[in-house]
Amino acid sequence: MRKALVCGAGGFIGGYLVNRLKEDGYWVRGVDIKHNEFDNCNADEFIIGDLRNPTVVDSVVSEDLDEVYQLAADMGGAGFVFTGENDADIMHNSATINLNVLDNIRRKGVKKVFYSSSACIYPEFNQADPENPSCVEDTAYPAQPDSEYGWEKLFSERLYLSYSRNFGIKVRIARFHNIFGPMGTWQGGREKAPAAICRKVAETKDGGSIEVWGDGKQTRSFLYIDECIEAVRRLMDSDFTGPVNIGSEEMISINDFAKLVIGISGKSLSIINIPGPEGVRGRRSDNALILENLRWAPSQPLRIGIEKTYAWINNQITTGK
Repeated sequence: MRKALVCGAGGFIGGYLVNRLKEDGYWVRGVDIKHNEFDNCNADEFIIGDLRNPTVVDSVVSEDLDEVYQLAADMGGAGFVFTGENDADIMHNSATINLNVLDNIRRKGVKKVFYSSSACIYPEFNQADPENPSCVEDTAYPAQPDSEYGWEKLFSERLYLSYSRNFGIKVRIARFHNIFGPMGTWQGGREKAPAAICRKVAETKDGGSIEVWGDGKQTRSFLYIDECIEAVRRLMDSDFTGPVNIGSEEMISINDFAKLVIGISGKSLSIINIPGPEGVRGRRSDNALILENLRWAPSQPLRIGIEKTYAWINNQITTGK
């Protein structure tokens, strides 16, 4: 039986990843600063611990591990990342976690590690046109991420690749593009756009209105969680290092995304665009590299995943859970 450690198992993607690894026959240890918000984590062993603490990391990274999945980071949606108020914490906390995890992987002789990077590493100047953004993997340089979150992710990509070159660790790096789905954070300030818009629609009475930050013409692509986990597993089982995009090529404006959710809800709601943090003007995953190397592409359209996510968030609100 293969043994894996999932750092960030208390998070949205981490919880789903733990469950998939269990389905694939792994023994799994999860670690996070908190339990999974919706108990969506079936780890054989779950440790509450702060991965910024070297002692904690030393205790969870053991010599018998076959794989480590490093998803732990200080992160959130636009309201958390783009205000500038959390920049120091974002950079310090995430970089410290990665330094601690990699040092222990090297010392304990763990052979393979997955690192979850982000589409936020791509240069802002390549994403100024909402109709034609460029997120091809080799356009990351010259670097100009739109946030300190993106800068830290780019630094950590280089950190993992350096450890791979110098110490022979098999590294796999994926750049996630807006992963969404049920059992993800949907309130409190760290939720991302899909959950935030689903929440606003679910909370608003028929005939009312919802607010959308910016002019709503900014574009994004969104990937359902099950698709993301499948791509991660394929990457880890491959000989391909990356970095590689894991996302969807189906691009939509934020206003049109809000209209999609409103249509799914069956309500008649209007959209009011207000000033607010919005990030780059356009972003869409380019999947040519992952299709070539892993034969992977999303299997379903955006609407199907949003229907599932809206239903779940609406149920959370109506049942008070």
